Amino acid sequence: MSEIKRQPLTEPVYYILLSLQTPLHGYGIMQNVKELTNGRVNIGAGTLYGAINTLLSKGFIAESDSDFAKKNYIITDLGRDVLRNELYRLRELVENGERILEGR
Repeated sequence: MSEIKRQPLTEPVYYILLSLQTPLHGYGIMQNVKELTNGRVNIGAGTLYGAINTLLSKGFIAESDSDFAKKNYIITDLGRDVLRNELYRLRELVENGERILEGR
């Protein structure tokens, strides 16, 4: 597995990738992240567009073809692999924490 697919994601990037299973524009991403986290994670415009530029350059997301005036983005196959690997990593963290802290 390539090193790029195994790097931990920040929480905002995790939720951005999770949000882009269907095409969304920037404001839609911010709203979706807020909804997914019950308002706990609020991504500002600067953080969002910095992350989008990084995700585009790494090939994790792409601009989506759309007829809308706003740019829409969608996760790529590489981005989905990265997101899936992060989910496995997070599960391992939780399982180890439960095993040690709760005696499981």
